[in-house]
Amino acid sequence: RIVPAASDQSRHDGQHHFFGYYNKSTWDRSGRYVLAQRTPWRDVLLRPDSQAEVGFFDLQEGDRFHALGTTRAWNWQMGSQLQWLDGAPGRQFIYNVRTERSDGLYPGFGAAICNADTGATRVLPAPIYVVAPSSQWALSVNYRRLYVTHETIGYSEPGGPFELPLAPADDGIWRMELDSGALRLLVSYAQLKGFHHRASMDKAIHWVSHIEINPASSRVLFLHRWTERVKDETCFLHRLITMNPDGSEMRLLECSDHPLPQLADDFDPSAVGTFDYEKSEWQISHPLWRNDGQIIVWGPHAGSIHCHLYGDAPGGRVAVVGDGVLTENGHMTFSPANDRWMVSDTYPDAGTHERILFLYDMASGQRTDLGSFYADPTLSKENRCDLHPRWSRDGRQICIDSVHEHERQMYVIDVGDVVG
Repeated sequence: RIVPAASDQSRHDGQHHFFGYYNKSTWDRSGRYVLAQRTPWRDVLLRPDSQAEVGFFDLQEGDRFHALGTTRAWNWQMGSQLQWLDGAPGRQFIYNVRTERSDGLYPGFGAAICNADTGATRVLPAPIYVVAPSSQWALSVNYRRLYVTHETIGYSEPGGPFELPLAPADDGIWRMELDSGALRLLVSYAQLKGFHHRASMDKAIHWVSHIEINPASSRVLFLHRWTERVKDETCFLHRLITMNPDGSEMRLLECSDHPLPQLADDFDPSAVGTFDYEKSEWQISHPLWRNDGQIIVWGPHAGSIHCHLYGDAPGGRVAVVGDGVLTENGHMTFSPANDRWMVSDTYPDAGTHERILFLYDMASGQRTDLGSFYADPTLSKENRCDLHPRWSRDGRQICIDSVHEHERQMYVIDVGDVVG
């Protein structure tokens, strides 16, 4: 059963709605309010002055959208990193903004915390990537750097992109306390380059992405990536790393360093399809905590690529999940009500441009397809619309972003009959 989050199409008034990334519940704790960004465009290529409204749908008011703020710090893949502060009192949410402050960690960028009941907003001195489930602290990265290294998940800036140091000692993953805005560098790019160093890192630029915090707020995972050619994603190299929230006890769980024939002078990056990188056999992608000690990820291990489940411990066990059933990369996320159930999706089929949304039962190994959604093949890496499935708090509904009706809208799918 599929219904748009704003079910009366006339209410859209030509506006488009989306949430952004997977693995964050767009529903608040009560299940009544659904966070979203609203824009007048479906797929415009973003500029520094491109503005989106931030707010929520009220599911008990006929899905009426309430706009509580605006932002110019966003992209189509992750939105403005909009997310509820589940551990904070009342109904509060956080999102990234551009600011006039010159004293922040990355001048011109910050994060805003909004009280959904009063509309009161306060601004923090750094943008956030992810917030700890405790809502006491968040992790921050340089979105200017991401715009250079992986444009799809960065923020554009006037005069950019800029020349950047390859592996600086004064930038990396920062921790920010949400009550005070205090900042501390947990791990620098120079430290990451020196951690189980590989020769392929020497001439490469380094960055991090896919930062996730476990449910207990006690461990952090992230992907460390590096490349000599940022415009060709098939030249990206990857490592899966975990650490404590203070930067200690870093563990290398997987590394996919390998020779890159694409670096040859006669290689044509324009010959690489939009989703070829996502389907690469060397891609380590979309890592996610299943619980406090297990991580699921798509990537290579022991000579073959699968969906793998890693134990986050020295010498932790690695197991293949869904052998022959989960056969390609996707956005995996577990039900908050029962981690037996995982939802994921596929990237568009090269011929039909259809994407499949499905459930996977970790207990039985069975896959249940929920629907097929058309993806406009004219959309680029930067303005495409992945399904990015997110669970409701009770594990009975899933929310996706989609353009299959020629608009960018949010849809809710009832899976109660499947999960029981």
